[in-house]
Amino acid sequence: MEKITITLPDGSKREVEKGTSALDVAKSISEGLARNVLAAEVNGEVRDATRPIDDDATLKLLTWNDDDGKSTMWHSSAHLLAEALEELYPGIKLGIGPPIENGFYYDVDFGDHEFSSDDFKKIEQKMLELAKEKNEYQRQEISKQDALDYYNKKGDEYKLELINDLNDGEITFYTQGNFTDLCRGPHIPNTGFIKAAKLLSTAGAYWRGDENNKMLTRIYGITFPKKKELTEYLEQLEEAKKRDHRKIGKELGLFTFSEKVGQGLPLWLPKGAALRERLEQFLKRAQKIAGYEPVITPHIGHKDLYVTSGHYAKYGEDSFKPIDTPNEGEEFLLKPMNCPHHCEVYKSEPKSYRDLPVRYAEFGTVYRYEQSGELHGLTRVRGFTQDDAHIFCTPDQVKDEFKKVIDLVLYIFKTLDFKDFTAQVSVRDPKDHSKYIGSEENWEKAEQSIIEAAKEKELNYVIEEDEAAFYGPKLDFMVRDAIGRKWQLGTIQVDYNLPERFELEFTGSDNQKHRPVMIHRAPFGSMERFVAVLTEHCAGNFPMWLTPEQVAILPVSEKYNEAAEELSKKLNNSDIRALVDDRNEKIGRKIRDNELKKIPYMLIYGEKEIESQSLAVRKHGEGDLGTMPVDKFIEHVQNEVQEQTGTFNG
Repeated sequence: MEKITITLPDGSKREVEKGTSALDVAKSISEGLARNVLAAEVNGEVRDATRPIDDDATLKLLTWNDDDGKSTMWHSSAHLLAEALEELYPGIKLGIGPPIENGFYYDVDFGDHEFSSDDFKKIEQKMLELAKEKNEYQRQEISKQDALDYYNKKGDEYKLELINDLNDGEITFYTQGNFTDLCRGPHIPNTGFIKAAKLLSTAGAYWRGDENNKMLTRIYGITFPKKKELTEYLEQLEEAKKRDHRKIGKELGLFTFSEKVGQGLPLWLPKGAALRERLEQFLKRAQKIAGYEPVITPHIGHKDLYVTSGHYAKYGEDSFKPIDTPNEGEEFLLKPMNCPHHCEVYKSEPKSYRDLPVRYAEFGTVYRYEQSGELHGLTRVRGFTQDDAHIFCTPDQVKDEFKKVIDLVLYIFKTLDFKDFTAQVSVRDPKDHSKYIGSEENWEKAEQSIIEAAKEKELNYVIEEDEAAFYGPKLDFMVRDAIGRKWQLGTIQVDYNLPERFELEFTGSDNQKHRPVMIHRAPFGSMERFVAVLTEHCAGNFPMWLTPEQVAILPVSEKYNEAAEELSKKLNNSDIRALVDDRNEKIGRKIRDNELKKIPYMLIYGEKEIESQSLAVRKHGEGDLGTMPVDKFIEHVQNEVQEQTGTFNG
């Protein structure tokens, strides 16, 4: 038999017979390993672990511990859900059933069948009953005509529409048990890996996202290889509900929405505005140390600005409609991006190599027309403010400037207690460069600079293909919050292309004109989304320096209200945000209410405290801390704030 060479992630090589599967390789290493293999990455492509390998290849065996392993199992679970639905609701028609970040969904046309979330339990039971059969997921390459014949016979117009968009020779079916589906794969070896299943919710979804098409029923679910993991996940979901920024934002009076103002356009209430302002000032102080200069640009721009930048061609459909002026043919757009404006700021004066790098920073509000069904609290809005900055530098300065931005991001994460994160180097799709603007040479230089910077800063990083912006590669920071959810916070992008499009120049030491390189960066990303993620990360228990109210003074009776107000003035004059709870309520009720407001410190204030010029101090979530002199308490709070924010060294 002909031999091929398999190279494993540790660099070791194995000679195996041509046609050996990844699962066979796993068995040759360890039966225990083989029992956990869900899929395989062969030459960078995720495939069925049971598919034959016919040529020399690199091989990574994927288990539940790998994101691609989870994704493969959830894809297979969508097929298992569809199989259960076909048994329970004969004659239904199926749309698509992909994996998502946590679980999967399937879009279904139930026809005349009645369906609701009350049916979840019986569907889950049917899924697990089918899973126990350990049916293999069998891949079959099929001609376009045979595929059309199959779904014509079933009368499934949704699958027929999908097949018509495919080319002959690239169509595959997957079968497990009595169920067959049009699918590219990959899939797990058999249904037996699925030990726990939970259907989570339903929603309406227009076929192919087009509101002119029929609305199907989208069923969301999740599965696990162990029942214990499902239990832990459901507990996490309950914790996530408690931490929902929409719930906490309402309780703490941070923000609101108004139908009259418009969907996806948040209104910041006084406490939320103060919190947001402190975040902005925190970053502005660090930016000043790092050599950034503030600029301000309008909320609108001439359409030609975004045509030049390429944003109109790329994002025009996701923007608000152009604004027509009284001048015929003159059109403006609500600003979808700050970077074109900053390019024009750069062009306003000639630049020499001695002027570079130039760093422009702006908290600039931008507008994108998100579909109403995709709006979600502060995490998905139509108007949001980016902590945007653009660095214009020489090619030789790119890596050092990039590393300085990494330092700034790490300072922010440390200050706000985001400890668990991965840096994602987002590069082009190596198989399709048509989606991107700019030269091969510039893309290669940009990608290499980012990878070298990540290495030199000793970041825990991964390289993700087909995740770059259309104008350049980027470094995204993927943060896990306090309950393990992953968020994309902070991004840094290298761009050789906008300087070309805007014909930006600087005069070099050779007295010739050269193009600068542009670095886009937004450590928070957007203020709205960052506040939402931070709120959920700390469950509304914001760090002392950031929280809207730091101290609640609780007079034990009304006759001490005036003295409490004097104490409040003293604290506020020491930059400590204090309020007086002067309600005619018992002290126990005041303590409970201010605990719910998540105010870090409560000061019980009565005759004894006034006479001794001391404070009875309670800490949120901890209880009684005893008494301390007023000046000592002020020093204590100021030290806590200083320890939390630290100092950025630039």
